[in-house]
Amino acid sequence: MTEASDHTDEAGGTDLGQALRALRRRADLSQRQLAEKSGVPQPTLARIESGRAVDPRFRTVERLVQAAGGTLAVGVPPSVSGVTEPTPVPHDDMRDEAGRRYPAHLDVWPVHEPRDWPGAWWAEWYRLPPERYPLPLPPAAYELNRRYRDNRRWAAEVRRTAQVRRVIGSDLPTTCWRYVAELPDGTLVGELRAHERSPFLEYGEWHPHLPEREMVLDSVLVDARYRRLGLGRRLVTALVTAMREAGIDDAAAIAEGSGTDLLRACGFEIEARRPAALRLGRPGKRWFS
Repeated sequence: MTEASDHTDEAGGTDLGQALRALRRRADLSQRQLAEKSGVPQPTLARIESGRAVDPRFRTVERLVQAAGGTLAVGVPPSVSGVTEPTPVPHDDMRDEAGRRYPAHLDVWPVHEPRDWPGAWWAEWYRLPPERYPLPLPPAAYELNRRYRDNRRWAAEVRRTAQVRRVIGSDLPTTCWRYVAELPDGTLVGELRAHERSPFLEYGEWHPHLPEREMVLDSVLVDARYRRLGLGRRLVTALVTAMREAGIDDAAAIAEGSGTDLLRACGFEIEARRPAALRLGRPGKRWFS
């Protein structure tokens, strides 16, 4: 490993406890697991991370750092050595009801309402008012399952790095709008297609209440592995923002199931005067949703 821990405090010294917690989070190890892997007693590790071990032995620190996948550099600035720091623990400022830090290797988030707490299925299903909650809400929640933690961190990385852009090229008519969602390596994970139309041409006559230009949302597609990460909503939001800038205030779309929920979350409303949902297929073929 090329990373090491060079977290410094205000006086310029090394904040060893913070560095170890960051390394432990990157390795996804609990204190007990790191203690077993390094051969250092868990109480010793706990004292170092909490700052109660004022002057731990160098060999002890070295064993902990190496067991967590880091390297120990002494007196070498990161800018000179090229050493990079592990990501700090994002919830280090949070404390439980007893005033203790939460485990560094877990993903901890504050609980403001029942939907923030996976254990509050009773409130999500039955919409209970607070006075009828069978259990009090904890100050924070976290996920113990390693596979779930990996999925959460993967999803957070995709949300952070995925980019949405409009595709403009000579092969696209000016009335066609296409947006794509891409990962940093160029992998296409989502696409939106829409086109402009003239209500005047559609109805054959002019009505004062009709807009001069209208957008028709043709499709919003997201790779199955990347759904429920907000990419579809980002694609629709990018289209709506560009519409407003171009002076187009109206958009029409036909959707069903989760597609309806997505568009309504983006500001679309169901319009009863335009019911139209057709499907072309072989005679006698049955469609299942």
